[in-house]
Amino acid sequence: MVETHDHFVNRLNTLGRKHKKMTHGYSTKIGKDGLIVVKAKRRRMGGGVAIKFVLLLAIGFFGFKIFALSAVGPVTYNERLSKLENGTVIEKVGARALAIDPVTQSVAGSVGTVMR
Repeated sequence: MVETHDHFVNRLNTLGRKHKKMTHGYSTKIGKDGLIVVKAKRRRMGGGVAIKFVLLLAIGFFGFKIFALSAVGPVTYNERLSKLENGTVIEKVGARALAIDPVTQSVAGSVGTVMR
């Protein structure tokens, strides 16, 4: 009796593991004998999520630069950057990252005409 109960518990644990794997997707196939076989799809480790996050962060950063440059104008923007360049090490790194590059300047010029 105990042996039968142990086998039953083992089968339940196995089914629980299979069910947990199938929550991420599964596919069904019909075998040669006509039996329907369900297999869990392989789970990819979130590499795509990290790439999307970094890409979204970069787009947000450049969007902020473009918006700030088009909102205050290049003269005021450069004055504020010069204040950052005279600050602490972190402020100097921020000033280097926020410096006006040709792509930001051209996009901000086109966006600036739309904003005004």
